[in-house]
Amino acid sequence: MRFKSLVSFITIAATVLGLGVAAQAGPCTAKIKQFDKAVRESKSSHNLGPGLPQSIDAQLSYQPTPKSVKQAERRAWAGFEAVLARAKKLDREGKRAACTRALTDAKLIYFQ
Repeated sequence: MRFKSLVSFITIAATVLGLGVAAQAGPCTAKIKQFDKAVRESKSSHNLGPGLPQSIDAQLSYQPTPKSVKQAERRAWAGFEAVLARAKKLDREGKRAACTRALTDAKLIYFQ
């Protein structure tokens, strides 16, 4: 009889743990993973990456310095990573619409 109880306990525990893992996946998890993969694969391309709107200096035909280019790249990456982190947080919270909007924002920033 103890063997049956142990088997029942293990079966229930496995089921609960399995449901716990499934419950951690949010409504946008698959889309976020797919986008993360695309970002990782495209990092070797110098033509892709987060961008920022054109600065006023650029509109006035001022030439950027290497330092200002690096600063702009860092700001763009930081903004992109913040938006993607927000999408992941909203996904964990189960907020489908907000997560989808944040993920769309991240895509727009990255592929700008």
